Amino acid sequence: MLDISLQNFESDLITASNQQPVLLDIWAPWCGPCKALGPLLEKLETAYAGRFKLAKLNSDDQPEIAGQLSQMFGVRSIPFCVLFKGGQPVDGFVGALPESEVRAFLDKHVPSAKEAAAEEEVGEAEMLLAEGDIDSAIEKLRAALVIDPSNDAARGDYLHALLSAGRVAEARQAYEPVAARVLPEARLDACKHWLAACEAAQRIPSPEEIEQVLATNERDFAARFALAQIHFAGQRLTHAMDELLEILMRDKTWNGELARKTYVSILELMNKRSSSKPEVAAPGGTLEITGKSVPAPIDPVVDAYRRRLSMILF
Repeated sequence: MLDISLQNFESDLITASNQQPVLLDIWAPWCGPCKALGPLLEKLETAYAGRFKLAKLNSDDQPEIAGQLSQMFGVRSIPFCVLFKGGQPVDGFVGALPESEVRAFLDKHVPSAKEAAAEEEVGEAEMLLAEGDIDSAIEKLRAALVIDPSNDAARGDYLHALLSAGRVAEARQAYEPVAARVLPEARLDACKHWLAACEAAQRIPSPEEIEQVLATNERDFAARFALAQIHFAGQRLTHAMDELLEILMRDKTWNGELARKTYVSILELMNKRSSSKPEVAAPGGTLEITGKSVPAPIDPVVDAYRRRLSMILF
């Protein structure tokens, strides 16, 4: 449990909520219901075993923060609890609710024990990937999916790691549980096209043979797409996109827009994930509570290829 002030508001509440949900209990020493709710929240923090963090704010000592949150939610009484998640306040409740109702509130926003265990495995996998230990990272991601098969982010990372390591058969097996989805998550959809390219590259002619076909007929889009797939499978991503652009410049909708969809998938795989960075005014200024999403630094290569696609399509 943490006491929140203007000095640690950003680090211990806003930034911390990017890692796990933080429940802020706004109370005052003279408030009777606050004294009843406080021990219950502390008990639940222990019971939920790290799945959320409890923070407390004395409204008498920190009127700026308490006032802005009260205004934001249209609340004029305490105890008042606000749940922060992903760098911003997402929900709240007022009054000394019974334990069952507080649990119901938390369960809407706090990961289950299964989800939390899976996320821990994913976090360890990310560290292993950063260290270059891809095989150990793959094992961690596999464990995360055993714990929580519905974790699409973990499955996307797992597929990406398997395909990066050339473990195509395992990637196919990992993709099958979500293969029938009509609207898959973007990263999963991108990995689907990468997987298709890797499987195709195992059976189509060599690049040299395809180049000979294209020298005779540069409008042989099937041959050019096959060449793009070979480059995609070999992780020569800009080479793959160059071939796909050649198709798109001549036929935007070729083969059910397969060239465009594959191109977009490559961009998705190249694109860095966005980060969340909250903005808080300096002490003494106006407090900005809501975190703002800040895009990751733009990769000039990704940006250039995105613009080239836009120029062709629009």
